[in-house]
Amino acid sequence: MTPRGENTGRSSILPLTLTAIGIVYGDIGTSPLYTIRECFFGAHSVAPTYENVLGVLSLILYALVLVVSIKYISIVMRADNQGEGGILALTALLPERESRPGRMPLDRPLLIGLGIFGAALLYGDGMITPAITVLGAIEGLQVATPLFTPYVLPLSVTIILGIFVIQQFGTHRVGGLFGPIMIVWFVTIGLLGIPWLLREPAVLGALDPRHAVRYFVDNGWHGFPVLGAVVLAVTGGEALYADMGHFGKRPIRLAWYVLVLPTLMLNYFGQGAMILENPEAARQPFFLMAPGWALYPLVGISTLAAIIASQALISGAFSLTRQAVLLGYAPRLGIAHTSPDEMGQVYVPQVNWALAVCTILIVLGFRSSSALAATYGIALTITMVITALLLYVVASERWKWPIWLAISVTAIFLTIDIALFAANSLKIVRGGWLPLGVATIIFTLMTTWKKGRRLVARRLTARAVPLEIFVAGIAATPPTRVPGTAVFMTAQPTGTPPALVHNLHYNKVLHDHVVILTVTTAHTPQVPVEEQVSVTPLGYGLFNVRIGFGFMQDPNVPQALARARDMGVALDMDDITYFLGRETIIVTAREGMAIWRERLFVLMARNAGRATEFFKLPIERVVELGVQVEM
Repeated sequence: MTPRGENTGRSSILPLTLTAIGIVYGDIGTSPLYTIRECFFGAHSVAPTYENVLGVLSLILYALVLVVSIKYISIVMRADNQGEGGILALTALLPERESRPGRMPLDRPLLIGLGIFGAALLYGDGMITPAITVLGAIEGLQVATPLFTPYVLPLSVTIILGIFVIQQFGTHRVGGLFGPIMIVWFVTIGLLGIPWLLREPAVLGALDPRHAVRYFVDNGWHGFPVLGAVVLAVTGGEALYADMGHFGKRPIRLAWYVLVLPTLMLNYFGQGAMILENPEAARQPFFLMAPGWALYPLVGISTLAAIIASQALISGAFSLTRQAVLLGYAPRLGIAHTSPDEMGQVYVPQVNWALAVCTILIVLGFRSSSALAATYGIALTITMVITALLLYVVASERWKWPIWLAISVTAIFLTIDIALFAANSLKIVRGGWLPLGVATIIFTLMTTWKKGRRLVARRLTARAVPLEIFVAGIAATPPTRVPGTAVFMTAQPTGTPPALVHNLHYNKVLHDHVVILTVTTAHTPQVPVEEQVSVTPLGYGLFNVRIGFGFMQDPNVPQALARARDMGVALDMDDITYFLGRETIIVTAREGMAIWRERLFVLMARNAGRATEFFKLPIERVVELGVQVEM
């Protein structure tokens, strides 16, 4: 499968690039609203002296170059899973087997756990990004006049609520505006910086990396915490990788090098130049760059850019949830497709409103973008560290890099990532606990569901009648057969489905045609249609059918069964009854999980979506048979 944008001509690369600018770069593009301010006016700020300004600008420049341009754009984006990116897709690339001889031993469960925790961290970003970007934009009104100060919070909450309300209508309805608006945004912030650069060209000295080194020499450990503000400049780096499957590598890279990086640096250097001329401007450098007549239009375009940045993270949370459900890390949820053309555009109501409530509470609790900056960066830097570790495994095991090269590249990335994380760890007591707490809760839910489903499957398999014995029993004592086709769905790849055994035991009949159906999700985004269905005839009108979907595909069982019919399964698509087993889970003290986790699993199971909707089954043809399972 070829990712979008990889083998496209000039006529299609430009529209994809335009869309990528709107979707991918919203988060990193709105970072100038608060990054420089936090370096010189935040909780761990440094004095806006000439050397400090050049040192901080040099740190921001080379953070963007090393983290975004080299790590993500050049290397991490090579780790595509059939064109798809993101930390769950990267985790799915981990080899199933042990390391090759001469390689470092792999602890696959630990690596998978790290990948899941990295994914859980992104939910925290999905809450914080709308809060900090919208607040950062609306606070520009205070620069015009303090009279607007009482209205900043109400306006921010109203805008954030509106962002979440419109999710149900789908981003495809307004998505066409994202690219043009963000182009206007990037051109605007670039133009804002040029006049100040012309007034203070000495700021271009920050291009020399020695200023970054000299900054640490001059400030010592006191200057180290400012890295916690510098990291705000690279927020959104993971979005480049996560959105790769939607656009392909070329459009994302083209947008970065042609527009995004140059205009970001013009704006950052312009802010630095203004602070050199007027150190007091460090309290709100972004908006103070604009002439008075342009302030209100700048607040307007900043708000639109903040909405777009929020949209990218919210949509990412929806996509991540969909992947987690299909990979078995989350219970079935109601997932609505909002676009008839784009499979990846989905809406998950439960996630949307949970994010909305949490985001509004965060705004009301922290009350300013400066206070929220203390929460931002922790999740990103931990995810960066996890990505670097997973990348080492993929590079050494899948790409077959020489061990010295894989270790060297990983060591460079980890040195940067760990330094940024260490600086951000100072924020934990001031708000950094928030994304960590959210990630811990999400991680606990995901791992509890995965382990709980595995335990349920083990209990059911242990007491299941072997399929060979069941078929032999039918041959020895043929039951009464009734017309039609019965499809018994089961999650266990071995054994006879309990629903089938119970139906025969209590109803004393068997349909003329019986399909034992197992649906699985592969660790690849897409499974080709011709490879999705496999059929094993069992005799006596019984068939064992297995259907496999990718984690970016929607499981449509009736469509897949139509293909099974073409492979020899006796099916009358107009006369099918689907039998589903509905488990009643009983908490016990048996070995497996702690009691509190068993109760949590039962709660999640009770609130899971119905299999009927998830597998696109016709509800009037579904029969559910209950079965009790002791955890």
